[in-house]
Amino acid sequence: QVQLVESGGGLVQAGGSLRLSCAASRSILSINIMGWYRQAPGKQRELVADIDSGGNRNYDEFVKGRFTISREIAKKTVYLQMNSLKPEDTAVYYCNARRAESSGLRSYWGQGTQVTVSS
Repeated sequence: QVQLVESGGGLVQAGGSLRLSCAASRSILSINIMGWYRQAPGKQRELVADIDSGGNRNYDEFVKGRFTISREIAKKTVYLQMNSLKPEDTAVYYCNARRAESSGLRSYWGQGTQVTVSS
């Protein structure tokens, strides 16, 4: 039962670009916020960017100006355009979707896609 499917990761040289995509299955009836987190070896998972249904966006300070998050509501899909990539961006990137339920805010996670930036 895969509910979030990521794609677009890979190996790129410093200064290059990648575009990540994440599609939610129809079993998720509605989504309030979609976003991307990343986790590098030895570090905690951290927010990269997220976007709500109204198009409001949040970015980590280290990626602001280089990354752009966007969303297609009808397709239940979120994208992360990553430009000017740096070796420090190397991590596993995880798609996240959150929705409000009667029991609270529920979070869904993808399995992750590897992004490796070489110097």
